[in-house]
Amino acid sequence: MATVPPPRTGPLVGLKVLELGHYIAGPFCTRVLADLGAEVIKVEPPGGDPVRGWGAKANGHPVWFSIHGRNKLSVVLDLKRDRATALLLAARADVVVENFRPGGLERLGLGPDALHAVNPRLVIARVSGYGQDGPYRDRPSFGAIGEAMGGLRHLTGQPPGASELPPPRCGVSIGDDLAGLYAAIALLAAVYQRDVTGTGRGRVIDVNLADSVLSLMEGMLPEYALDGRVRQPQGAAIATAAPTNTYPCADGKWLCVAGNSDPIFRRLAGVIGRPELADDARFRDNQGRCAHAGELDALIAAWTRGLPAAAAETLLEAAEVPASRLFDIADIAADPHFRARQSVLPVHDPLIGDTLHFGAAMRFDGDPPGAVVGWPGPALGAHTEYVLGTLLGG
Repeated sequence: MATVPPPRTGPLVGLKVLELGHYIAGPFCTRVLADLGAEVIKVEPPGGDPVRGWGAKANGHPVWFSIHGRNKLSVVLDLKRDRATALLLAARADVVVENFRPGGLERLGLGPDALHAVNPRLVIARVSGYGQDGPYRDRPSFGAIGEAMGGLRHLTGQPPGASELPPPRCGVSIGDDLAGLYAAIALLAAVYQRDVTGTGRGRVIDVNLADSVLSLMEGMLPEYALDGRVRQPQGAAIATAAPTNTYPCADGKWLCVAGNSDPIFRRLAGVIGRPELADDARFRDNQGRCAHAGELDALIAAWTRGLPAAAAETLLEAAEVPASRLFDIADIAADPHFRARQSVLPVHDPLIGDTLHFGAAMRFDGDPPGAVVGWPGPALGAHTEYVLGTLLGG
């Protein structure tokens, strides 16, 4: 008997999305759309998306896919052998999201010309490492490479001369995730143009990892054009505001403190038992504090080293000084604010058992936050019969 998904809620109910991607960037885009209520048909090869094999396992199933594939319909289809069925799926879709290397879709006989021949209204989002054209078009890439070329990895290290270790990655596949978000934004803009502005035609969207990371580089490009300046890594500090840094605590944890306005700094000085610092000529305004940031950071660190991070955070919070210890995932899972907002949700996954999911990053009035998880990532091919036999009427 076909597995029939439960009804969905959200502003994108009715939007039909065909996912031909794998790994992270394309599926991240479609997960955002699925969380917002879109019907996402995830086409997987007979062996499944490689991400199904990543991460810790429960009951023999890697737990990462519980989130990676949530709210999606899993259909097993060999695109190399069954182009006709893929075209039938595209014919009923509003949107196709793919993240093969450039030319990959064309080699399958599913390039934009073929897709638009069966559905001229189709919006096609193409996500790749370097874009569909340009001299680097055919190079292989992953999120880490996008971070490197886009400028982010250069900035994630310590200031020049402070360490011989290489600049670290941020800890998640941020380049893939950014590209996925840009793809989601772009395709919704194209759907708006098609359906609301009234062009009635599909578009092809070109998003890549390197450009997505580059777009976050703030004012660095015009600064370079101005006088050749190259922004260097700042470590945990901010060159233009002080004190903003991360300080060691008595329990081995770290505390991030942002005391970078004059009233906030005065309150911070009082909390650390040094109220006179607010009237010190070196620290009276932000310009002076930036010029003497090293001295100021040493004074704050002397205070934080005497307290556990949570205790220091509580004192600063009472004085309305922005501060937070560096949360690890255990802190996040237990945090009362995340729990109250259902940013952390208990979920029962039939494959792995009771687990936790991230809730909605976007909220809409009238939609309960917990409704974002219609169902966890399904078993491989769980909806093949439903999609091919019911939705396609086969």
